[in-house]
Parts: sequence; C-alpha cells; structure tokens
Amino acid sequence: MALFAGSLYAESLGMNTGVTVSLPGERRDRTGDMPVLYLLHGLSDDHTSWVRRTDIDRYAEEWGVAVIMPEVQRSFYCDMTNGPRYFTYIVDELPALCQRLFRVSARREDNFVAGLSMGGYGAMKAALSRPERYAAAASFSGAVDVAARLDSHPDIFQATCGGTLRAEDDLFRLAEKTAGERPRLYISCGTEDFLLEDNRRFSAHLDALGWDHPLEIWPGTHDYHFWDESVRRALAFFFEGR
Repeated sequence: MALFAGSLYAESLGMNTGVTVSLPGERRDRTGDMPVLYLLHGLSDDHTSWVRRTDIDRYAEEWGVAVIMPEVQRSFYCDMTNGPRYFTYIVDELPALCQRLFRVSARREDNFVAGLSMGGYGAMKAALSRPERYAAAASFSGAVDVAARLDSHPDIFQATCGGTLRAEDDLFRLAEKTAGERPRLYISCGTEDFLLEDNRRFSAHLDALGWDHPLEIWPGTHDYHFWDESVRRALAFFFEGR
C-alpha cells in the first residue's frame, strides 16, 4: 500500500488544492489500470479525514482499489455561486488528472464514488449527473434532501447556490432525469442520525422511479464509527460478483 497526501493545481478552481491518495500494493486484476473510488469528505472535514479516522487503507488493499480523497472545503460539491467550481473539478478535471498521474482506470465499470454527509450528497450528485462515468455510488448519512436543509446553514448555501435550490443541485430532480444506464446506488444511515428521515424520503423517491437500490439502516449516529462500517459494506456492494 502507498499513501500520498499533498496538493495539485486545478484549472477549474484556479488554485492548488489538497488531495490524499491510497494505492493498493496488491491488485485482484493485474491487467490494465486500477479500479478507483473517489471518496468524498463531509462539511466539517478535509481530504485527510477518511485515512485518519477509518480503516479505508486496509479496505482498499483488500479490494485492490485506488482511493482518491479530494478537498472541496465547504462547497457542498457545487459549482459555487460565489466561489470555485468544485463540482466541475470533482467530476471532470480530477478523474483526468488521476488517470494520468496514478494510472487509475477510465472505464465506467471501474469507477465508483462515495461519501459521508455532505460527501454523500456529492457522491449521489456526481453519479446522477454523470451516469455514463460511474458504475456505482454510495451515500453514508448523506445530506441528500438539500431543500430541507437550506435554513440550517444559510451562509453556506448563499455562497454555494445563492440561497435557493438549483435544478442542477437537486438530487430528486436529477434522479428523475438520469438517462441511459443507471449507476447502482447504495445508501446507509444510522437509526439515531438526524438525517435519517431525509434518507428515507430520497430512498422512497428512488423506489417510485423504479430505481433498485439498498437502503441499509442499523444502530448508529452521525459519526466515523458508522461511516467506517458503511464504506466497508459499500466496497463489498461495488465489487459484488467481480
């Protein structure tokens, strides 16, 4: 296993930005480029949080997958109204950079995205906006119903989306419009998590659209103990049958 933590220059952001990368020492499939998981942080975290607070390195080694953990500040994975274009960076520029620098695969079947809380929202947004790019996505305790949360952080949502929910940032509308082959989706949330009802609403919306997906709920709250178990389960879901 190799671990890198540093910064790179992003054209879409117009600045250097942090990134942490975990590369497996052993791979299940030694042919071609590595499968890759883009693993997204939450509102109060940064690009180092996953490796500091979970066993993601061990899980990545087990499944032979590269894990890319980017920095997005408190952007809510948006092309911000008053700030950088973080969504463009995450879904367009970052994959191209990582394919060149770390030899991760560009094939849809090898690309996955997941995240916790704000990052769970970002993972769903990426997969629903670019279904041709990701085989599967996972949200852990995700802030998936932004309309219900606009009043909770007015300063953040004023900067990210002008204080109103834009169509491009609404997971419910994106799910309705997703065309072509649908990415597989995985959702988890703890029984004591304050976002549980938001996740149930989003899951019910997916059900109404005929979108087959697991919603896993077990005892837990909004913390890394729950998210460590979530990412372990999500990797098994991603690589099921491979």
